[in-house]
Amino acid sequence: MKQSKDVIYKRRDAIFLDLLKHRDLSVTHLSSTYDVSELTIRRDFMYFEKKGLIERYYGGARLLDYKNTSIPEKNLSMLKNSIAKAAADLIDSGDIVFVNTSSTAILILKYLGDKEVTIITNNGQASLIPYKNRSNVILTGGELTPPKDSMTGDFALQMISQIRATKAILGCSGFSIEQGMTTSVRREVAINQMMISNCRGRRILVVDHGKIGQEANYKTGSVHEFDYLITDPFANDEVVQEIDEQTGIKVIKADLISY
Repeated sequence: MKQSKDVIYKRRDAIFLDLLKHRDLSVTHLSSTYDVSELTIRRDFMYFEKKGLIERYYGGARLLDYKNTSIPEKNLSMLKNSIAKAAADLIDSGDIVFVNTSSTAILILKYLGDKEVTIITNNGQASLIPYKNRSNVILTGGELTPPKDSMTGDFALQMISQIRATKAILGCSGFSIEQGMTTSVRREVAINQMMISNCRGRRILVVDHGKIGQEANYKTGSVHEFDYLITDPFANDEVVQEIDEQTGIKVIKADLISY
């Protein structure tokens, strides 16, 4: 019996999530798990192979390093949500939290649960993220800049200057031991720096593996200004260990979640 496209897409999404978690899987295992023929799994593998996501071998397939592939938007979102959930786990009820324009950082709103938290952000996308009513989201205002809907300028700076946060969740364009946190948007530098300086508690960077070791045009903060760096499971182990040993930043590799 011919399967519908929806059934095929759902199975392939589930298989790819398994590959993200385990990196290497056999045809036999997946055939048993999803109750389909081994020929069907091989066809699924051929689909992923054509997209440059896996390498097939006799009897199975392994996930390729994401640095050498173009990450599908759906799976990039999975990594971002996983990182955001791990960051949200570090937030406590009563916290006042700075969140910058990072598309990863703002996702913490989805994972705060029933915590009573005040979020101060210059990220206009905050209005599009569903969250529990016990959280209080305050937009800084300022000059709105597409496509990120970031709020910058004197108005936003004045707002942030009057607040002392207990935590800061910040994303960036690149992070390296030499340059620390960097961004590609000049207007956001002053905002990010004030969030760092006005945070009296943990300063947390949320960075997917592709940005680690990269440097953007504008330096925002040195490595010594951050307590945690949260990334995804595909961050290079040697680089992670080097960051931990040379900077004192605690690196957390987030567990992958479906969402």
